[in-house]
Parts: sequence; structure tokens; C-alpha cells
Amino acid sequence: MSRRHYNLPPLATLSAFEAAARHLSFKEAASELSVTPGAVSHQIKALETDLSAPLFVRKHRGVELTEDGEALYEVLGTSFLKMSKVLEQVRSGDSENHVTVGSTTAVAALWLSPSVIRFWQEYPHVKVNQLAQDTSFADRPDLDFIIRYGQEPNSSLPHTKLYRDTLTPVCSPELAAELKGASLGDLTQHRLIHLETRDNTWTTWPEWFHELGFTGNIPAQSRVNSYALALQVARKGAGLALGWKRLIQPMLSSGKLVALEEFSIPAPNNFFLVGREDEHLSEGALALKNWLLNEVQDGSV
Repeated sequence: MSRRHYNLPPLATLSAFEAAARHLSFKEAASELSVTPGAVSHQIKALETDLSAPLFVRKHRGVELTEDGEALYEVLGTSFLKMSKVLEQVRSGDSENHVTVGSTTAVAALWLSPSVIRFWQEYPHVKVNQLAQDTSFADRPDLDFIIRYGQEPNSSLPHTKLYRDTLTPVCSPELAAELKGASLGDLTQHRLIHLETRDNTWTTWPEWFHELGFTGNIPAQSRVNSYALALQVARKGAGLALGWKRLIQPMLSSGKLVALEEFSIPAPNNFFLVGREDEHLSEGALALKNWLLNEVQDGSV
């Protein structure tokens, strides 16, 4: 008879291994687990002894997973993710009508929140938690899915395409009238509002000009760390913001901002819905996912 019902190593060793494999660092794993790097190393050595197989290749400046280590990390990461979600649902007391979705602050304010409000009109019983941040969601296993611009590198999670936006300069109606018939060089003579956040996936002014073949100087006279602030500055006539047309469509429709259509180009990447497979989503999470996909198809967002 096995000494353990499932013949698993001690869970403490598996937890230490999963954290070290995710970070590829014993030191960072120790910080996450609130123990010493020596304690992490001890747990992993115990696990390797139990399995009679090395899981890491120790190097001078870090560690790498062995083939066995990669196989174990893949199954542990998936299992811990599922466990985390079930525990969250148990704590909430409503496992089928609970969903947590993440996005950048811009997507949350301009797109996701209005869509969730419309969703609640049809599904008032579903609890939707939104998490908005301009940093990676890699360490947030409690999320059902995230809305992301561009594909997540090295992610094994399914990516469902939402749409490809259009990029174009936007500004106040008065500045738009002044720039009628302007060239790319003329645009650089006006204040360009540069967005600088910790999320480096968004297309920048230099990248946009490069796509249009412009090789001149691109001044950076104004920098903001919030897309909402960039749009506010542009609305006040103080400069040009790089507009994501579908994302800011309500502002364009109201006339608060005007798009310089002659400079429109497709965004380099698509927006994606990134998360678990449908069979692993709660009833509420699946309902919200389908709602968002239908809204994109219908042109509501």
C-alpha cells in the first residue's frame, strides 16, 4: 500500500518547486513564500530525492528546468490554478455566478465597465469583479480571464480574438480644423502626448510614425502615465493623442474628440480574451465571455 493515498510528495515540496519554477529563482520563490532561499533549496532537494530525478540545472546566475522539471511544472501550474479558482468560489459562496476579469486601466474605463453594465441588465445575478492594472497579470491565478492587447508570450492559455483596432491621431475639433490637409511632418510641430506606463504592449508615437514611413524627428514634449489623462489633454486642445478608434468611439461620436482619418492605420496587434478553456469556466464567467464576444461581433464595442 502506498504511504500516501495519491502517492504524492509532501505538498510543501511541491509548493516550493512550483514557485521556484515559475520565477526560475530560488530567491524570488523564497520571497513569495516568506521563507529563506535555503529553505526553498532544501524543499526542492527533498523533492528531487523523493522522485530520484533532478528538476533544476543549477547555474552561477540562476537555475533552469530540466525536462522532468518542465513536465512537472506544467501539470502543477495547471493544477494550482484550478485549485485556486475552486477555493475562491468556495469562499465567495456562489461558485456558478462569480467571475473575475482583468484589463488595463484604459480598457476597463473605456470598454469593459460600460459593457459589464449592459451585461448586468440581462444577468443581474452574476457577480463581476474587475481588476484594472497596467502591469502583468501573470501572478493572478484568481482571474477567469483578461482582456489583452497582443498575445501573451509563452502563455499556454487559450487566446480568443476580439478585434483589431485602428490607430489615428485625435485632438480637439479646433485643432483638427487647423490640421486639415497637414502632413506627417506638420503633426510633429504640434505637441504629441506620449503615453508611458509599465505596460509596454501599447503602440507608441515613434512606432506609429515608423509604420507610416516617417523618418524625421519625433519630439516628446508631453508625457503622461494614464491614457485617460492623454485623452483629457487632447480634448482641451493642448495636443495630439494617439487614438484607438474603437476604444474611444463614444468620445468621437459625441464630437469631444476628432480623428484625423487620413492618418489611420490598423493596429499592429489584436485585442484578445485570454483565459481558461470554456469547460473550466463557471456559468457566470462563460456568460460574460460570450456576452463580450457578441458585443464585439455586433459592433457595440
